[in-house]
Amino acid sequence: MKRFLVVGLGNPGIEFEITRHNAGFLFLDYLNLGNFSSFRDSLINTQIMFDMQVTFMKPTTYMNSSGLAVSEFVNFFDVPIENILVIFDDISLPVGKMRIRAKGSHGGHNGIKSIINCLNSSDFKRIKIGVGDKPENWDLADWVISKFSSDELESLNSVFNNCKKSVDLILKDKILESMNLFN
Repeated sequence: MKRFLVVGLGNPGIEFEITRHNAGFLFLDYLNLGNFSSFRDSLINTQIMFDMQVTFMKPTTYMNSSGLAVSEFVNFFDVPIENILVIFDDISLPVGKMRIRAKGSHGGHNGIKSIINCLNSSDFKRIKIGVGDKPENWDLADWVISKFSSDELESLNSVFNNCKKSVDLILKDKILESMNLFN
């Protein structure tokens, strides 16, 4: 059976739960998949969807080392690069927006940079979730670990609904359709 990996990026720990950098974790929580189990440096939940084994992953390595957890899983289960989707925060998009890409550069995102380095490829699919640009007098590191406001969390719910639709289309090998609908 074909295997697909959907990675939601974030940082483990209660202090990071509703922070901007945890947009990927928050999306996986939104899916309400049930319990996650430990697999090496990650938490995973595997579902059968569209005649595939789809594993949803939360790396527990912290953002800047996300590639370690992803590569451990990919190497253990021999998952092809084209069967990987990573969902993560993007400061260049406002809260409430998302962007889908078939592949690309890290764009300055350390979690994506780690995955590219560990997989030795940038050819995996991505969904970027807007978390807003940092205010003028903020340090970037402080901004991405700042908590979403209640209004921003409300905006994320509609984005997460579209992310779910996008994930379903990508799993059906319809990424272009997904990009046309949601970009």
